[in-house]
Formats: sequence, structure tokens, C-alpha cells
Amino acid sequence: MNKPELLAPAGDLEKLQAAVLYGADAVYLGGKNFGLRAAAGNFTPEEMVRGVEFAHSRGRKIYVTVNIFAHNSDLVELPGYLQELAGLGVDAVIVADPGVVAVARETVPELPVHLSTQANTTNWASARFWAAQGVERIVLARELSMEEIKEVRAKVDVELECFVHGAMCISYSGRCLLSNYMTGRDANRGECAQACRWRYNLVEEKRPGQYFPIEEDERGSYIFNSQDMSMIEYIPQLCEAGISSFKIEGRMKSVHYVATIVKVYRQAIDAYLADPAGYAFNPKWKSEIAKVSHRDYITGFYFPEKAGQREDYTTTNYQRSYDFVGIVREYDPETGAALVEQRLKFAVGDELELAGPKGDEFDQVVDAMWNEAGEPMEAAPHPLQLVRFKVGQPVEPFTLVRRMRR
Repeated sequence: MNKPELLAPAGDLEKLQAAVLYGADAVYLGGKNFGLRAAAGNFTPEEMVRGVEFAHSRGRKIYVTVNIFAHNSDLVELPGYLQELAGLGVDAVIVADPGVVAVARETVPELPVHLSTQANTTNWASARFWAAQGVERIVLARELSMEEIKEVRAKVDVELECFVHGAMCISYSGRCLLSNYMTGRDANRGECAQACRWRYNLVEEKRPGQYFPIEEDERGSYIFNSQDMSMIEYIPQLCEAGISSFKIEGRMKSVHYVATIVKVYRQAIDAYLADPAGYAFNPKWKSEIAKVSHRDYITGFYFPEKAGQREDYTTTNYQRSYDFVGIVREYDPETGAALVEQRLKFAVGDELELAGPKGDEFDQVVDAMWNEAGEPMEAAPHPLQLVRFKVGQPVEPFTLVRRMRR
């Protein structure tokens, strides 16, 4: 059985580094132009150089999103941008627009092209078409079932990539017109306002100002509000389907999200490949992915018989059982103290959990803490504040520091 690639999102350089350290085989990211996540941090050319060097030095790959649906004006600078990416040594570009595919194949024929999920590939005939255009990998539409994916695999000789975890969209494979119509922000050019998450009521034409809830709920109904996908319990089925790359959604998610989800999927994939016959799902993995911010988890379209409700009609609120309060930057083995960059206020007396790239998580009560000058502190209230406190065992840089919610 071929080892599937674990592909992680990176909205900025810190998230790229975390994804690599926590076990991703490859990372996908966007530059400042031509991608569909304008609100993500995205990468300057200098940051992309550093990201490529960091990943390649550890044997990992970098894919860059160039997946807008281009207008004529976008085509002016596109060839130069593609040449710049090729010069940086990225491993592939992720493209949706047929015109952009054509420009990429003509301008940088040596640079592999992966077809974005935005291209809505839902059948093997489409997959064959794109393979004939020189596309080396196809990110299949989220709307396919496991059986449909298997059929595509059997009929095409091209790499297949599928989303296995993260947010879903109510529009077909993410191609949404709602944001543009309501706000003028084009989701297909990277500026989605996430209008699908807003609260809606029904208004009858001759009764302006009278709002009728679509469900029997005085708060209204979130009729477009998709739940989140999680396939962590179905790693064997994903591997046996012949999927080349397991993709995690979330370039706009936190470093806590990226690191936690990547680590769990890394553990599950490795456990299965090491002993397929003896593989058993570890319930801990399910509790770990619940620690990050998420909506209710479902299996998307993989299993039609398990579909149930794909939308949450009651709330747009996220769930999480832990707060991300900091990240370890250094560890001093002589003093046993960790230098932690604060992300949310914590204080002396707090019981924290530390979760590193390797090994198990452990709990730590903060008995005392000090600022960079060595002065004692009672709390760390300021964003990105650097503080030290002693920990019960050695920790690595990029270890997550979190606190159970009460």
C-alpha cells in the first residue's frame, strides 16, 4: 500500500513551521496574489523563500495556491508570478481556472500543476480530461462519496487528493456567489465574507419588516451553516481508496489548530500503515481534535448513509474544550524552565497542558513565572508577552500550551 501524503495548511510562516514539525509531509500556502484566502496572513516572496528552505531541509514539500478564477487583468502579471514561484523551488502550484492551467503549462512547464477542488472534479471523465492537460494531481470535489472516489481511482492514472478534515462550504466545492452578491466581496478571488454563516429569517414580499423564522426558533435559522468534516475515524477506508494525499483545510486557522490536527492524523496514519491488520482506533485522537475550535464534526459526503444534517440550523458558534494560551520558544535544561510566548492570559496557579510535536501531553501547574528580566510575575496579560516558568519535563520549541475551559 502506498503511503498517503499528509497535507497541511499554512496561513503564515509560523503555521508552516508548526505543520512540518508536527508531522505534515507537505504544506500548502498562498502568496500575496492569485489565491483564495485574502484574509489569511499569506506569504511575501521573502517569507516563501524561508518556508521553502525550512520544509525542504526536512524533506517536506511546498505547494502554492494560484486558484483564483482569473479576470483579464489578472493575466497580465500571472506569468511573471509563476516564474517567480518556479525560481523559488516550490513543488507545485494549485490551480482552478482552465486559463491559468494553460498559462502555467506554457510559462513554467517544469512546475507541477495540481487541480484545485474549486474546479469541481466529480467524475473520472473530468479527471481524465485534466490529466490530458498535464495536470499531475487532482483535488477531488468534496461532494464525492468514498465509492465514487474508488471508481475515479480505478479509471485514471493521476494522483488524487481529498479533504479529510476542516470546514465545509455550502456552495459546490467552495465556488460561492453569495458573498459577492451580498457584500461585493468575491469569494472566487479570495475575499469571502462568509455570508453563509450569518443568521437568516424569511420575509414575505407584502409584509416588509416582518421576519419569520424558517425553523421554530426565535433566534432565526442559519440555513447555510455547514458543519465541519472529520475523517479521523476512517483512516483505513481512506488509505484503501487509493487517495494519494489527505488534505486538512484551514489556512485561516490558528497555529494551535494546525499543530493539533496534523499531529493526530500523523499518529493515526502511521499506526495504520505500521500494522493494517492489527490497527485499532485510539479514542484519544477524537478527544484531541475536540480541543481546537470547531463546529460539530461530520463525515461530509463520504458516506451518504451517514450524512444526516450537514448544516447546523441553530448556531454559528464554534466549540472547543481548551483555550490556546501560549507556545514554547525555548527550553533551558539547566533550570527546567520554558520560555513561552503568550497568546491568551494565564497566571500563577493555572493548570496548563503542554503538547509537543512528539510524545504525550502532560499537565503542568504554574507555581511561579518570570519575565525576560527575571522578575517575578503573577500573570501574563499582554499578547505575545514572553514569560518563563518551570515545567516537569523537557519540551521542544513549538510545544503548545493550553488550558481546559471551565
